[in-house]
Amino acid sequence: MEALYMRKDGTSRRQSSWDTTGGNRDFIVIGAGRTATIAQIEGSGVIQHIWMTIASRDKYAFRKVLIRMFWDEENEPSVESPVGDFFGVGHGVASHYVSMPLNMITTQGVIEDKAAMNCFFEMPFQKSAKLEIVNECENDIVLYDYVDYVEKPVAGDSFYFHASWRRENPTKGLADLAKLKAEHDLQDKSDYSDQKVYELKNLTGDDNYVLLDAEGEGHYVGCNLSIDHLNPMPGFSWPGEGDDMFFIDGEPWPPRLHGTGTEDYFCAAWGYPSGKYDSPYHGVSLYAPIRQNGDAWRESNTISFNDYSGKITQYRFHIVDPIIFRKSLRFSIEHGHGNAQSNDYSSVAYWYQREPHKAFPQMLPVLQRLPIPEKDSATMFYRTF
Repeated sequence: MEALYMRKDGTSRRQSSWDTTGGNRDFIVIGAGRTATIAQIEGSGVIQHIWMTIASRDKYAFRKVLIRMFWDEENEPSVESPVGDFFGVGHGVASHYVSMPLNMITTQGVIEDKAAMNCFFEMPFQKSAKLEIVNECENDIVLYDYVDYVEKPVAGDSFYFHASWRRENPTKGLADLAKLKAEHDLQDKSDYSDQKVYELKNLTGDDNYVLLDAEGEGHYVGCNLSIDHLNPMPGFSWPGEGDDMFFIDGEPWPPRLHGTGTEDYFCAAWGYPSGKYDSPYHGVSLYAPIRQNGDAWRESNTISFNDYSGKITQYRFHIVDPIIFRKSLRFSIEHGHGNAQSNDYSSVAYWYQREPHKAFPQMLPVLQRLPIPEKDSATMFYRTF
């Protein structure tokens, strides 16, 4: 905060859903299947804060509603994501957590269907900025929002903010874990499946789950990764062990940045022994293991290796250590050691780069974005666990 006392250039502005009649209807209604522009800014400036909250009768509205952002009159968005995933929690639900650039504020310890959502990533533009909300719910939604920005000149060499959502459901696991479970049960050895899976070798990264495939010059600043654990190793419910790999500027194998395991990339170790936690640059924003005995779906702050069933979202932000690329960046992570496991993976990557950007994967239809029902997830989990 050492520069807060320094004189600031520019003019502070806001576009919001306030009731311009002076009443208390400080929201807009977006009809089912409709798109609303929540900010249309002309000229140059920097968006510094976005706040919003949504009321919906639809289950999983956080996956059905999309947020899009366009810079300088571009035709294709530089930001495109389900709204919940963009603000840091996957699987179509809300969960209380606080990080430096993003947060959700809601009931603590409970999987929710409502939240205040905040974004503090700075987003510069030279000519214009447009922010859209796309309602793909079956019902109308109610939206309250602020878009706070500074109207000022922006340096011509500034990079533009980007965010893109992806999903692979399921990932293409390279091990038959159902067969290993049968062999494991016959062998009655807890480490039998570990030995078989760890025989897999990955010396290309070709089968990894891809979070970002960018072209141009820029720097990557973080992601969230959501996993629904459908295909555990027999007797071992941890879904990680997958290494992160950053292929920079088209360089050949091995990648310039190669990690040692999923939780290691997300700045933890030995799984997530703390359970759900949040810190400025990394954390677990959602931890929702399979419920036992019909208990209410609540988040837990205690965890063991046998608890890594169900749904989880983890995040990592490179605020002080952005990953620089000059020509391209392909960031991927193994789904289990050697890509052994077939799980539901989805993610949002955040980065800055010069335009034009590489076309994003086509946004999945709403039915293909929805989370797997908990009973189905549990059935698949216990087939191999």
